[in-house]
Amino acid sequence: MKQLNQEQAKRITDRVIGFSKADECSVSIDGNRTGNIRFARNSVSTAGLTEDTQLSVRVAFGKRTGTAVINEFDDKSLEKAVRRAEELARLAPENPEFVPAFGPQEFRGTQTFVPGTAAIDPDYRAEVAAASIGQARAKKLVTAGFFTDSTRFSAIANSKGVFGFQEFTDLSFTCTARTEDGRGSGWVTRSANDARRFNAGEAAAVAIDKALRSVDAKALEPGRYTVILEPAATSEILGNMFSSFSARSADEGRSFLAKKGGGNRLGDKLFDEQVNIWADPWNPDVPVAPWDDNTMLARKRTDLVKNGRVASLGYSPYWAQKTGNAPTASHGNMIMAGGTKSLDELIAGTKKGIVVTRTWYIRMVDPQSLLLTGLTRDGTFYVENGKIKHAVKNFRFNESPVTILNNIEELGKPEIIGGDEVPFQMVLPPMKVRDFNFTSLSDAV
Repeated sequence: MKQLNQEQAKRITDRVIGFSKADECSVSIDGNRTGNIRFARNSVSTAGLTEDTQLSVRVAFGKRTGTAVINEFDDKSLEKAVRRAEELARLAPENPEFVPAFGPQEFRGTQTFVPGTAAIDPDYRAEVAAASIGQARAKKLVTAGFFTDSTRFSAIANSKGVFGFQEFTDLSFTCTARTEDGRGSGWVTRSANDARRFNAGEAAAVAIDKALRSVDAKALEPGRYTVILEPAATSEILGNMFSSFSARSADEGRSFLAKKGGGNRLGDKLFDEQVNIWADPWNPDVPVAPWDDNTMLARKRTDLVKNGRVASLGYSPYWAQKTGNAPTASHGNMIMAGGTKSLDELIAGTKKGIVVTRTWYIRMVDPQSLLLTGLTRDGTFYVENGKIKHAVKNFRFNESPVTILNNIEELGKPEIIGGDEVPFQMVLPPMKVRDFNFTSLSDAV
């Protein structure tokens, strides 16, 4: 099915709501056209284009709810989906945490759609792959990577008067470069909603340079080191923390924001004063939908951490009702303030330390302290007197994002980080951090 415009989406949601006999009805329509190209061993392996549009209808009879999903849009199919959702709702047990749907919201549009990105075609994708493959062959390296571009729309509506429509574009790219003997590895990732902000050749050159530099890595003793963490190295680590700003989990004693003896740590200073983190759907670097898909509440700019202090917590509709607070929309992005220095300038100002390109295979050790474990990979380097001296073997680490953000020495210029490996679109700075805890060595490159 082709991409719908606002008028077409409104007509369909109105029809669905009109078919419903339930106490309330909510509808969402999501359509996407996604192109991709994958390459490995310096050759394109797959390329394609997928298109899909789905409608989800959720109804409620009292505290009983049912949901049905369909990808056919004639009246007979739409009514069938509504009836199926109503049938399931009548069979379902009551949900003790059910909260009725919210009424009309004011959705201020965000700049999520860029025509140039929507115009990406197979030739453009082929040029992205060629930019990596050509450079790798010239340096006798082997590359593998994946590029995707997406044009999509989302529409939401409910029987209480909510309606929203938004179009989106985005692209993401990852590339791994390796030496032919497998002793050196480099990696890079890029994300943007505007194709003019993406340069495939520049991105591939980063991975290739790291691969060449990482040959003949030397072992360093595990221990606590000053580290320079690239944004990609902290994105998943910090993402675990950003996902934990829930008032309920804190109030119930299940998170690092729980206060001993009960309550939460709203207003407490938990991080270095340099730390400022917020969500903003209108941020020009990582714009997102102006609503929360689950609750249909309007998003707004929200500080999570202000000068090191916890500035806000998220309230689900149920927990807001239970505690007498206002419900909040989920955050679609995260932005962390930084400085003006580049990664190279942070390195130049470091007497001794370790540069970490990427962290992976991250797992939770202790939810209440947010202690995580994981590994470095694809380019880990020893710095001495402001210069990269040599590559070092990878480490396993045990560290908490709370500790990391308490041990900041300096922040660099923020960069866009996105893709499937992170829970939000993010803007994060490279950061120099003291006493990062490496616990053991890893022979993997």
